[in-house]
Amino acid sequence: MDIAYISAASALAGSVVGGFTTGLTTWISQRVQARSAFAAMELSRRQELFKEFIVVASETYGDALVRSEPQITKIVELYALTSRMRILCSRQTVDCADRVVSATMDAYFAPNVTLRELHEELRRGAQKQIDPLREFSEAARNELQLYRSA
Repeated sequence: MDIAYISAASALAGSVVGGFTTGLTTWISQRVQARSAFAAMELSRRQELFKEFIVVASETYGDALVRSEPQITKIVELYALTSRMRILCSRQTVDCADRVVSATMDAYFAPNVTLRELHEELRRGAQKQIDPLREFSEAARNELQLYRSA
């Protein structure tokens, strides 16, 4: 074999290997960027959903403590937000959201509470009855941590 052919074949093989390596590196970096963008989008989506749920649930629960007539639109909104969580979130987070909705409904059927009674409940350390969102907030924070670390 002629030395010129060996030299040309070596150059061609080097070009092929270099091109393949560059293409593979580009593909891998694009894939990593796409995954990062997806994780950031999912994180933002969940943050917004959790924020909405906390705002609506706290308003509705506060209303339930002092009134016996439920605001049906707020109750339906709570159920709708919980249903959205069923699509996007972990079972633990959804279960906590269900417990918040249940506590809110129970509060509408319980006797109304005065500010003094709320204060006394807090002094006795009965925060779970006053803050039904505590467990949900912790579950939501744990779920968001999964997406932050991804």
